[in-house]
Amino acid sequence: MKMSKLFIQTLREFPSDAEVISHKMLIRAGYIRKLSSGIYSYLPLMRRVLKKIETIVREEMDAAGAQELLMPFVQPRELWEESGRWEVYGKELMRLKDRHNHEMCLGPTHEEVITAVARDSIKSYKQMPVNLYQIQSKFRDEVRPRYGLLRGREFIMKDAYSFDVDQAGLDREYQNMAKTYTKIFERCGLETKMVQSDSGAIGGSVSHEFMVITDQDSGENDVFYCNSCDYAANSNHAVSKLPEVNTDGGFIETKIVDTPNTKTIEELARFLNIQPSVILKTLVYIADKEPVLVLIRADKSIEETKLMNALGVNEIRIASAEEIKELMRKHGFDAEPGFIGPITGVRTIADETVRGLKNFVAGINQTDKHMTGASLPEINHYADLRLVQAGELCPQCGKPLPITGGIEVGNIFKLGTKYSKSMNAVFLDENSQSKPYVMGCYGIGISRTAAAAVEACHDENGIKWPLAIAPYHAVIVPVNIQDAVQTEIAEKLYKELQDAGVEAVLDDRVERAGVKFKDADLIGFPFRITAGKTAADGLVELKTRSTGEVETVTPEEASSRIIKNCKRQGT
Repeated sequence: MKMSKLFIQTLREFPSDAEVISHKMLIRAGYIRKLSSGIYSYLPLMRRVLKKIETIVREEMDAAGAQELLMPFVQPRELWEESGRWEVYGKELMRLKDRHNHEMCLGPTHEEVITAVARDSIKSYKQMPVNLYQIQSKFRDEVRPRYGLLRGREFIMKDAYSFDVDQAGLDREYQNMAKTYTKIFERCGLETKMVQSDSGAIGGSVSHEFMVITDQDSGENDVFYCNSCDYAANSNHAVSKLPEVNTDGGFIETKIVDTPNTKTIEELARFLNIQPSVILKTLVYIADKEPVLVLIRADKSIEETKLMNALGVNEIRIASAEEIKELMRKHGFDAEPGFIGPITGVRTIADETVRGLKNFVAGINQTDKHMTGASLPEINHYADLRLVQAGELCPQCGKPLPITGGIEVGNIFKLGTKYSKSMNAVFLDENSQSKPYVMGCYGIGISRTAAAAVEACHDENGIKWPLAIAPYHAVIVPVNIQDAVQTEIAEKLYKELQDAGVEAVLDDRVERAGVKFKDADLIGFPFRITAGKTAADGLVELKTRSTGEVETVTPEEASSRIIKNCKRQGT
């Protein structure tokens, strides 16, 4: 490909509405263009990246025994009602009506459709196990689309679904897919961790995410992992052992004390000269439009996905100051936020850390007052609601847990019979007994994987694509296209690389060398060959983008090394 013919326009500045580096660089480097909120056009460079990721996914899924199909993007309401998800999935489900007034939705996922396909086709245990997958666009009407391709409304995804006769079969396929995913992301040149995760709207009993590891500032999720064993979990699922701290306030008697202007835990701890670990923190949440009191030891924080699952609700949010005051008035109190305590008659849930509190400090629903030497009220619902923090101890081996950033690129779920039972998708076993399929679900975000690669592989100058998924392997830059020697060497290299199967770009533009070099780094070509002043001596510069190393070598050496690298990577 000649650079003068390549459909691309790089920008001098990052777009003003972009928040994360992948969003900034993919737009600035000419990979994507925004059409609407959370909806992007994939330009030729990006399409090449996506096709390479798709090829790797297809090759490994096929090798693992899965078979590709393609399911409808538009799905009827009736299927979603069978599974029970039409009303509970949430506002992310884009609903619409056709000209006959039939209600439909744009597919955010395909559990219902694949279950219907299996129900019509798989009648006997002899037809299983089977694993079916597709690669296609999905749509979720995110309330706040952000981060470019990391949280868009339209995205490309590979989703696979397995059907087995029993749990043992599902367990085998789950492990098969876990190994397959590891191979896929290794081939994409990405470091990932398989971490325990929350099943969310998909459901199921067990789930894991594959997270591309980044630094903590650029990751969208925190990942806790153990260097001494195999424990790893997303922050919304992580558990830990707590280091020993004092949880006994030591107050001899129970009494109400004045605590003026102590609306925060830090202010209260300083005023009473105590540690936050002996304070009971009471938070007010709105769960499916109803208030809930959430109790936790005050030196810890709530993980809201855990809370939502423990309550069994679809939506939660922290209550506003006005909602808290309204709750106080309804129960005969007049307290400002910051002085809230347990209230009889209000739904209450407590984190497990509350169990260890003795003679503690708690709010009593009176402004500027707290109770010291308090004891626990009767609590019927305890659960693990705590957000794990770095340095807490591994639940398996007791070693300190480090924390890193991560971006989810894949997930695997043990669905069990969640969909087959509700949709009456059954088969006849070897005893001619009717049983529901035992299902698994396995997703990879194709477009997310591309964005995650940029998050993990970049510097201040641009993208540093892994060789396996780069849009082109190399760019050849003649510094002065009017120089016959430079142009001859560049064109010869271009032909040699193309003949060897290397995807090369010849930058034949009438531009300053600095412009060409900046574009090469921004776009992220893994290799750059420069034919410049040393061309007269039969030498070129070879730059490796991943390391920044620049060497002066012969054209033959430059060509040979790039070809060997591409063959080694299987590209």
